[in-house]
Amino acid sequence: MQLRLVLCLSFVLALAACGSDEQKPAGESSEKPSAAAVPATPEYGGRIVEPLLGEPSNLIDVLATDSSSHEVADKIYVSPLRYDKNIVFEPYAAESYEILDEGKRIRITLKKNIRWFDGTPLTARDVEFTYKLMIDPKTPTAYSDDYKAISSFTVVDDYTFEVRYDTVFARALTTWAHHILPRHVLEGQDLLKTKYSREPMGAGPYKLAEWTPGSRLTLKANEDYFEGRPYLDEVIYTIIPDMSTQFLELKAGNVDMMGLTPKQYLFQTSGPDWDKNYQKFKYLAFAYSYLGYNLKNPLFSDKRVRRAITLAIDKEEIVKGVLFGLGVPAIGPYKPGTWVYNDQIVDYGYHPDQAKAMLAEAGWKDSDGDGVLDKDGRPFAFTILTNQGNEERIKTATIIQQRLKEVGIKIEVRSVEWAAFINEFINKGNFEATILGWNILQDPDIFPVWHSSQFPPQGLNNGFYANPEADRLIEEARRTLDQDTRKKLYDRFQEILHEDQPYCFLYVPYSLPIVASRIQGVEVAPAGIGWNFTKWWVPKSLQRTE
Repeated sequence: MQLRLVLCLSFVLALAACGSDEQKPAGESSEKPSAAAVPATPEYGGRIVEPLLGEPSNLIDVLATDSSSHEVADKIYVSPLRYDKNIVFEPYAAESYEILDEGKRIRITLKKNIRWFDGTPLTARDVEFTYKLMIDPKTPTAYSDDYKAISSFTVVDDYTFEVRYDTVFARALTTWAHHILPRHVLEGQDLLKTKYSREPMGAGPYKLAEWTPGSRLTLKANEDYFEGRPYLDEVIYTIIPDMSTQFLELKAGNVDMMGLTPKQYLFQTSGPDWDKNYQKFKYLAFAYSYLGYNLKNPLFSDKRVRRAITLAIDKEEIVKGVLFGLGVPAIGPYKPGTWVYNDQIVDYGYHPDQAKAMLAEAGWKDSDGDGVLDKDGRPFAFTILTNQGNEERIKTATIIQQRLKEVGIKIEVRSVEWAAFINEFINKGNFEATILGWNILQDPDIFPVWHSSQFPPQGLNNGFYANPEADRLIEEARRTLDQDTRKKLYDRFQEILHEDQPYCFLYVPYSLPIVASRIQGVEVAPAGIGWNFTKWWVPKSLQRTE
């Protein structure tokens, strides 16, 4: 489900050497088939093994904000609509949809041949149940806002429903690209205790067959999938919380694909054996990394201080040193080159002398000569928190630590296991500063992250940012379907973020996926490479089951 705002686990840097770049992955099944060995038509069978940096927290993924949960759930559930390869809405579980009354009413008719894994028909009552669940204040979800914009929900018949809005809601179609949940098993359940969070009842292309905690999840093809059985029999997710280890497993032929680090892409996956056995891809990611502040902390209450920190950080140094040039500096929450991106904003640049002057203007001076700025007896010192296994973020934090030291700010860097990092620190606001990433949505509305009503635990505004003008712009932008009007509103919104610097936006990386060449049907599109996953296949001569 590509439209969710999800905390990114990917884009990490492996610092350790991983052996000879020319080492051949073990096993004949990793080898690229000759043209003669590839059948003219796809064949069923085989499996693909993918690594996850973190274990899913919940496979009722409306309760989760981590990317692992959404990665797995996307293969289990279906939604009325989805994005196609060109990031344009198309019917999925829906047979058709209509936008009526100048955008204030939407009618969706579902396909009649969709069944939950237990054979129960999927109907409009399931969509109604999902809607009611999402607007229930007792549901612990960060994704309720889209549903709360609906003024009425009507079941027209078993397979048709209508929703009305009091005013135009620009994200209306996006709402219907969220997963449908099964009424017949979840109704009356405590979502925090139900077995279905680990034994999900979906209607998608794959079913969860096995989940070994801390180790792996096995998905098996759904023979009853309404779009036709996927070609691959199994999808295996193996939990490997370190990119260096993931890469070793890739070289050994134990995993079939992963997201490479820039170092791995440029220096460790070149040569005839890699060219023979793997396919590499490169495209600018729909994601960005940032240094975020807990704005409840008095250290960060003055925007001059936040601007000074940005002036003291050399983003180009991070892009070159951490990403080996495979990324671009970020200035805001949107992807460069997209219609919503404000290309008129000029970044602050790296100017440590200006940073020192701005900090002094805000009252921070080294009064005792120890090299650390202080104010009212308090030293300017804080901890940057990030997740373990993500060497890219850790290296970024180390570079920032050095640069801020040069302007008199003392930094400690701490990394924490992913589940504890999210659940105990980020979601509870129990941090001073953090290096994290967000995916960039296809629709530019980012109400859950930036509106002041979206503080944790229900919302995703975990930095506690509040600006009345930013709130107004976000609200207005969702009440029009006119792209030119939205563009003006979001341009001003980006200017405010640039002025306030609630984050130091660091970089937009390149996505660098690598896939074993035995996997056929992989195609790059604006939506990435996973848009047609159910059509990926392996020639029978190269299939493996162990």
